[in-house]
Amino acid sequence: MSTLIAIVYPTEAKAEEVRQRLFEMQKEYLIKVGDAVIATKTEGGKIKLNQLVNTTVAGAASGSFWGLLIGVLFLNPLLGVAVGAASGAIGGALTDVGINDAFMKDLAANLEPGNGALFVLIQEMTADKVLKEISAHGGVVLKTSLDETKEQVLRDALQKATAAS
Repeated sequence: MSTLIAIVYPTEAKAEEVRQRLFEMQKEYLIKVGDAVIATKTEGGKIKLNQLVNTTVAGAASGSFWGLLIGVLFLNPLLGVAVGAASGAIGGALTDVGINDAFMKDLAANLEPGNGALFVLIQEMTADKVLKEISAHGGVVLKTSLDETKEQVLRDALQKATAAS
């Protein structure tokens, strides 16, 4: 079962700093991140999602490879690459992995311009060590799928860090 946590930071740079720290902790086997997206709101009110994987580009690259392979088999590699890239890009654009984009945009609509909301889908974690690391960065909990007691522990830890700075 995955856990969703959304934390608002004063800037997109701070949210990115925390996301990079989560990836470092993943290398230390303290957490297994399924997805980590940063949402920001522009001055014009538009919501921007900074995702890890651009599924359209990944789909196009994959489609190009398979199209080339099929094209070589049928003696027309250039046509195979073009058709493969186009179909891969379309398939990638239609694929939504990780956290639902519409859900993130709805929650991010409440952000102040300039804030960064870090959405993290956690598959596994050593909670006490991860919490200690991310609480040092402060932030405000926007939404979680944690039970109420664990959510309160997270809120308290982040609040202490925010008050100390």
